[in-house]
Amino acid sequence: NFSISIHYTMSISGQNLSVVIVTLRSEKVIDQCINSINKNLPIIVVENSNNFKFKNYLENNYKNVQCILSKDNLGTGAGYNIGIKFSKTDYVYVMNPDIILEVNTLDEIFIASKKLSDFSILSPICSDKNFPNYGLLNKNYQEKNLPFKVRYVDGFSMLLNKKKFKNNDYFDEKFFMYWENNDICVRAINDGGSVFIIPKAKINHLGAKAVDPKFFKEVELSRNWHWMWSTFNYHRKYKGFLISLLIVLPKLISAIIKILIYYLIFDDEKKKIYYQRLSGLINAIMGKSSWYR
Repeated sequence: NFSISIHYTMSISGQNLSVVIVTLRSEKVIDQCINSINKNLPIIVVENSNNFKFKNYLENNYKNVQCILSKDNLGTGAGYNIGIKFSKTDYVYVMNPDIILEVNTLDEIFIASKKLSDFSILSPICSDKNFPNYGLLNKNYQEKNLPFKVRYVDGFSMLLNKKKFKNNDYFDEKFFMYWENNDICVRAINDGGSVFIIPKAKINHLGAKAVDPKFFKEVELSRNWHWMWSTFNYHRKYKGFLISLLIVLPKLISAIIKILIYYLIFDDEKKKIYYQRLSGLINAIMGKSSWYR
């Protein structure tokens, strides 16, 4: 799985790499994220709102940061696309604001890239082994200290080789939240590219901390709706309607049963969560867009 080229053709360095961070009400975590990144790298923050105060704060406090306001909440993939297309480098590292790089993360990426003959996407590895940020190609494969090919990497940490994506076709913006990472990896591999994990490069993922905790309930409802919508539509994109329906049918039945149970025991919060799951699935099955905000 580890390919070495005599002529190093795809070497990443501080001169040809930009960082794109998509935010939404991320004031609580953005500083520790930015401070973990090399201060010489250009950072593009795409804020999914019209928060001029946030933009002014970032650009006044960090010389290497430019903040773009999307005005509306466009979603993760669409936000990444804005930053990627705005960047002027061959490689772009897209990440969530609740990611913290370790001291040598980028150096290890630079070193590893010199030994890879070809790649479309790569990522550092999550420091918490209980929550791997990738899906293996071979379930029996035991990771070593060398880069290894994977089926996908999680969307909170992905480094893209822009030249490998034809017509600037990066993230599918139909996915507002969830599965956009799987989709871009599938398309990259189907186009003859490769997706790698760099095990010597590590990241710390705070996990569901990208948005200010005071919006937790609102975000939790949105996550459940979009998880179900995206699950169905991802499978439909590659497997067709009927197979996708069979895949989500147990989730559909489970949501209905749990809505009834939580209704009977007067647990309104959990009832709302499973109602959102049911709503997301029904909207997906009916062919409606990911409209929920």
